[in-house]
Amino acid sequence: MVKRKVAVLQTVAMAVAEIAYFIESKGLPATAKKFVDEAFIFFESLADTKVEYRFCTYKRWKALKYKCAVYKKKYVIAFISHDTEIIICDFVSSKLLKE
Repeated sequence: MVKRKVAVLQTVAMAVAEIAYFIESKGLPATAKKFVDEAFIFFESLADTKVEYRFCTYKRWKALKYKCAVYKKKYVIAFISHDTEIIICDFVSSKLLKE
């Protein structure tokens, strides 16, 4: 399996941290840590060159030529794909995306 370098923007890391903080505030610190770990493992899995992702359907991201992947049926990850690396640009709840 050939992998590319994965770069995660600070805004994405902050979005994941905010969700983890929310989970932790509900009294589930172990679940919050697990969410963060699994999210970053998923980010690494996007680097596989054998899998090709579609361009985003959200108009603003489509104009920027971002590709999208769905995470846990609840979140959308927008990223730029290059031959040698991918740059994860956004991580949002799919409910927040409006056309």
